[in-house]
Amino acid sequence: MTQLSLQAVTKRFHNTFAVDHVDLSVADGKLVSFLGPSGCGKTTLLRMIAGLETPTSGSVMFSNRDLTHVPANRRDFGMVFQSLALFPHMTVAENVAYPLRLRGVERGAQARRVAELLEMIQLPHMTNRPVTQLSGGQRQRVAIARAIASAPRLLLLDEPLSALDAKLREAMQVEIRLLQQRLGITTIMVTHDQREAMTMADEIVVMEKGRIAQVGRPLDIYRDPVNEFVADFIGLGNILPVTLDGTDRIALPGGRTIAVSAASRARGPAGDIRLLIRPEDICVHPAASPPGPNTVAGKVLFVRDVGASIEATIDCDGFTLTAATTPRETPDIAIGIPVLAELPAHACRLIAARSVH
Repeated sequence: MTQLSLQAVTKRFHNTFAVDHVDLSVADGKLVSFLGPSGCGKTTLLRMIAGLETPTSGSVMFSNRDLTHVPANRRDFGMVFQSLALFPHMTVAENVAYPLRLRGVERGAQARRVAELLEMIQLPHMTNRPVTQLSGGQRQRVAIARAIASAPRLLLLDEPLSALDAKLREAMQVEIRLLQQRLGITTIMVTHDQREAMTMADEIVVMEKGRIAQVGRPLDIYRDPVNEFVADFIGLGNILPVTLDGTDRIALPGGRTIAVSAASRARGPAGDIRLLIRPEDICVHPAASPPGPNTVAGKVLFVRDVGASIEATIDCDGFTLTAATTPRETPDIAIGIPVLAELPAHACRLIAARSVH
């Protein structure tokens, strides 16, 4: 069931469109991520859903009720800001209880709800600790507990993990996702981190210049991006300008041709096209191997070895490829050695070139 519906939502600041005619439906109980580069309109869109900004035009509907001009404090939504906005002069329990106190919940019920939430976020022993004495991850949990204290109908997260170090950030991604699934609360999260969106979201909304570029499940967007912008923003990809040669083959930079699947050709756009192939789909073979129909010769320019995986940058005389492999698959890979890079036809995607607008 659709819970949140945005209908032609637009926000204009003077002559600039921050959000441009966005239509979107968010189903009940899902975690949806607004993903895109800085300035693409994702936070402005979230703030209009929260009631902190008023759309220039369009409607924000929730459970078939028009909330477009309803003040933020009457929408019954929870929000966690990038800065967390905890009260430094209050204890953990006082911070979590704050929205309950504003709603006039009696003290006994407040205490029970706070105890329940602190147990849920695994901080029951920190009830009376000042929030200034908490670690970054602990403060993050307290901010989420405060946001859900009054059982909001919608939880809004604005870059909630951006201030954390990499290891803690990844741990908190899992914690927040598990908590959201346990509560079944509809959640919208703004992020510019594609890995974060891929880890946490049921559905990703990729935004570009105030508009929605693509909506879909994380793996669907990763595997079948609609254009060069989405392909480049979601994950690491090899994107090459190519031309069709009238058969089942495409010409790479430099003139060499490779085959692509019939399905990829059928989905291929008109006009300028690009070839997308993900690094993990490229197979690296020794130069002495028999060349297959979809192999190109090259020389290893750079190797990034992080233990369990290896990324190799390969110069193919006219273009470069990044291939992801493992020490077991390519034990002898090193800078300067000649190799054959195989581009399997089924892994080659034809996509629309990036718009110049």
